[in-house]
Parts: sequence; structure tokens; C-alpha cells
Amino acid sequence: MAEFRADQAAGLRRLFGRPPLRVVTFAAGSVGVGKSVAVANLAASLAAQGREVLVLDENPDDNIAGYFGVCAPHDLQQVIDRQRSLSEVMVTVAPGVRVLPTVRVVGRLARLNAGQQRVLLECLSEIGQPADVVLVDASLDHPLGFSPLGLAAHETVVVVSPNSSAITAAYALIKKVSLGYARKHFRLMVNKVRLGSEAQAIHDNIAQVTGSRRLAHLEYAGFVPFDECLRQAARLCQPVAGLFPDAPAAQAYRQMARDLLEWPRVDDLGGLEQFVEQLLHLSRHIDPTAIYA
Repeated sequence: MAEFRADQAAGLRRLFGRPPLRVVTFAAGSVGVGKSVAVANLAASLAAQGREVLVLDENPDDNIAGYFGVCAPHDLQQVIDRQRSLSEVMVTVAPGVRVLPTVRVVGRLARLNAGQQRVLLECLSEIGQPADVVLVDASLDHPLGFSPLGLAAHETVVVVSPNSSAITAAYALIKKVSLGYARKHFRLMVNKVRLGSEAQAIHDNIAQVTGSRRLAHLEYAGFVPFDECLRQAARLCQPVAGLFPDAPAAQAYRQMARDLLEWPRVDDLGGLEQFVEQLLHLSRHIDPTAIYA
């Protein structure tokens, strides 16, 4: 039945010209690498290219809605508990970009009863405009060691900055997820670098180690240069491309958005409901002992 539904969904998308859903998780091994800023700006760049973007935000502080100067006081858990409607919880932060806070619910997915799971799946039908791309801003301090959203997504992008502690933490994250859950493919985004050659060297070095130790295959997702315009845009709660379209960081995010849409797909999760079904299944099989090992 699941196979039939996926084939049917793919057929409808071909008929109406709608691209398949892409789900990409952004994770980091340490704070301060600019992960959430990257997700916010990439979401805006994808929307500028005509895509509808849904951001699932696991972070209580420095969250995506706050980056755009929007208050998001509620959480998806309140929808599951029937305290709020999805329209009350999900916020539009920019044209084509919506944010769904998931701070409270993401650590409890494995404990949802059948009724709560049904509510979670049903509430997705309330989304008026379907998403083309789902970006997950994963928490660094997940109670299970790594977000189940990261395991269910098509792609996991590890964000790193050019300092030794961030590089070591990024490698450690890849290693524990590879050993704990046999995830063997990641992409690496390098942030806050001065030169593209520096970013490429960081990727190549981590990729060589992970490959030689048979941990994972690491692909290059691109880099964002250190750019004062990006910092100024963040202070003004705006994506850098909106205020400084010719800034190096704005150009980098536009290119990364184009590249992301061209990443090859190895499977088809179908729509958002199928993604959540996969997520619920994986959540019940996460063993925090294994992933912290």
C-alpha cells in the first residue's frame, strides 16, 4: 500500500508539474557555527526561487521565527494535545516561508499514543499551501542524542565553521550517527570562511577521515563567506539577500539553494504525511545509549 501511495503521489506531481518534496536537516556538532542563520537565509533564497518552504524548528532559543523578527509562542505539541490549531502554531515569517516550532514534541515522538499520532497526521491536512522543501533546524541538545527528523530526512547537512573545535565536533557528530544508526551519507556546509579554497580543504580533510574509517560518504554542500552584510542583516531581522542582494553571502545562499534543488534523490518520501509516518517509525527505534556511545 505504501508503495502504491508513493507511485500515485509521484504520478500526480508529474501530471501537475509539482516537484517532489525535499526534506533536508541541518545539524551541527557545536554552537556558534551559524546553523540557524544559514537555515533562515537558505529558506528565504529558496522562496525567492519560487519554492514554498516549511521550516521545522527544534530550537527554543535563537529560533528561526525570531531571526525574522516574528514571535512564535506555540508548539506543535499543543496541536497534538488539541490545545491549538495548526494555523495558530505555524507562522509565516516571509513570503513563501513558514515556520513550525517543534521544540516540545520532537523529544516525545516515540511516546505518542495512537490517538496522538493520528492527530499529528491529520493536522497536516490543514496546511493550505503544500511545501516544496522542508528544512529542519535540528537542536544540538537533543534528548536522544540526535534528532529523529535528521534520520527521516532525505539529506543531513552538517554545518561547520573554520576552527579546530568546530571541526572536531562536526566529525564527532558524523561518527556517532554513523555508528549508532548506520547513516552513511552526509553533506558538509562550511560557514564563516574567508576563501572558498579554505572551505574546500576543510571538507576534503573531514571527508578523507570519514571515508578512510568507513564511517560515511561526505559530499560538499558549499560554503558561506564571512560577510559583515550578513551580520548587519541579522541585526535587522532580515535575510541578507533582501537587504544586500549583491553581498557575497547573499550570492552564496542563492547558489546553495539552486544546488539543493538539484541534489539527486535516492528515494521518494511522498508528501508530508508519509514523511511523518517514517519519522514516527524511526522515533520508536532510537536507542540513546547507542548514539551516545
